[in-house]
Amino acid sequence: MIASEQLPAPDLPFPIFQICQRVKRYLLYDINLVTWLRRTHNILGVFLGSLPQSPQQNLFLGLPLELQTEEVRLLVENGLAFVVDDFEIHKNALQSPPSRLAEYKANVHKDGLATARAVEKQRLQRTQEALQRCGVRQSTPEVDRVTSSGLRHDHEGDQVESLFNSPEPRRSRQGSANPVPYSCTPTTSFPPVLPPYPQSTTQFPEVNGPSYALFKHLHSLGYFLSPGLRFGCQFSVYPGDPLRFHSHFLAISAEWDEEVDLLDIVGGGRLGTGVKKGWLIGGIEEKHDSGEQDESVLQDGEGRAHERTTELKVRTFCIEWGGM
Repeated sequence: MIASEQLPAPDLPFPIFQICQRVKRYLLYDINLVTWLRRTHNILGVFLGSLPQSPQQNLFLGLPLELQTEEVRLLVENGLAFVVDDFEIHKNALQSPPSRLAEYKANVHKDGLATARAVEKQRLQRTQEALQRCGVRQSTPEVDRVTSSGLRHDHEGDQVESLFNSPEPRRSRQGSANPVPYSCTPTTSFPPVLPPYPQSTTQFPEVNGPSYALFKHLHSLGYFLSPGLRFGCQFSVYPGDPLRFHSHFLAISAEWDEEVDLLDIVGGGRLGTGVKKGWLIGGIEEKHDSGEQDESVLQDGEGRAHERTTELKVRTFCIEWGGM
């Protein structure tokens, strides 16, 4: 494996693609970028794509990678990324000049032709190797006497069936200089879509205030955070990469003055203890000396409001079930 110090950093800031308008989802398609974020910035996300060789299974998935809203917000705030509306950039690309689309189609045709030539070259090479193993050269008269039906003519002119001679290899139409090009499906939209570039005004994804504050607090301590739906929480908190460690905490966020049902605390503690984890609850500590708390900090998560949450202190409490 490549050490994190040797892993090249991508061009910053990089685009994060938003694919939905009503329920916003954020995707990444570059495996090098995904690897760099995981090793350098503890960003996990969730893989969504199926594997080409095993499309029916859903245990091991591949690209694209869907990021949590909190992860996107953190990357944008740190100046590492910017959000791009995937629908808009493709819609604008369809209105591009015809010359650009023609150039794009020519490039796809060129790639398909190169792939067809490479496949044909490998096929001819395998044929030559098979003939050499049989001790027959392709240009010998013995090959010419072998018909496609596997019959051989003897000296008297009678037809004698041959059980061991291979039929004459078919003359491949790809032997010509211009074989039929393959139909290649491009894996990227660039071109004809122009690469996105950062906008002059930064757009911050909307997040829940307490949830993002807890995420940012734990992330700053070096933890890896993944969605915690499997354990009925907001985040599963790992001390290192989930490929090497089990999660230590089941984290949920709450407002400072929010009432929490005692049964929820007991149930969360018992659940965490049952799966050998701690049930962690955290939120933004209210400042009593500054008067009333700014509710916009906790409720909406707008960019201007969040700038003030960075100055607030996040408190966390871990609950474990000790039994009787």
